[in-house]
Amino acid sequence: MTDNKLDFFKVKGRKIAVDEKGRIRLNDIHKAGGFTKQDPYEWSRLATTLALINFTAEKNTGKSRDLSKDDLLSVFCARRGRNGGVWAHSNLALAYAKYLSPALHYEVNEVFLRYKTGDATLADDILQRASAKDNEWTGVRALGRAKRIDLTATLKEHDVTKPLEFARVTNGTYKGLMGKTAKELKAEKSLSKAASLRDTMSTRDLVFIMAAEQLAKERIEDEDSRGVKQCEIAATKSAASIRSAIEADRADRSKRLI
Repeated sequence: MTDNKLDFFKVKGRKIAVDEKGRIRLNDIHKAGGFTKQDPYEWSRLATTLALINFTAEKNTGKSRDLSKDDLLSVFCARRGRNGGVWAHSNLALAYAKYLSPALHYEVNEVFLRYKTGDATLADDILQRASAKDNEWTGVRALGRAKRIDLTATLKEHDVTKPLEFARVTNGTYKGLMGKTAKELKAEKSLSKAASLRDTMSTRDLVFIMAAEQLAKERIEDEDSRGVKQCEIAATKSAASIRSAIEADRADRSKRLI
């Protein structure tokens, strides 16, 4: 597992990791509570915890007996190395928070429920405590994501339907704007294949990509581009026009006389 497959919510200003199977890292809850004892490993050895793990696995799998190792690991597991720690089903994570402290249990429960329901005000609450720079980046990233959704909808209406076809159009944007494909850009940043490239980009680059994809959407609609080839060409042209404008502006800027 890599960081790029993790999601997060915050409790007491600390990130609580959630993996791709929805399991929560108990070590993060332990740190958020500021505890030095009662760590997840100690808790996991309690008889009541073992019984709760089995009960949760039964509910999660629909089995009443003969639980396999994989059934148990689906709700509770410990890993070493990068992204190591104790990972548990959300019900177990809440039980662990309650074991640590009623107040922590209440806060984890409240924040996690808001996280699960996609409560937009949760992000706003977090950003109120973030720096101006982080607020700016998050706002641009969110707006760029919305524009990307608009472009995707337009592509679907213009006969681009398969994941690899969407990837080709995206590469058209990257090549037109940055001269490289997504794969090449990820390699530069030492990112894995599954990583989100845009989550690692600067605010400036996100703004340029957003402008390129907005222009691509308009070009595809105006020219009635059809299919992946035509839409890829449209995306490349729109991105290249943004790149030309950027380069022309930079070249035209007056230099301070020494």
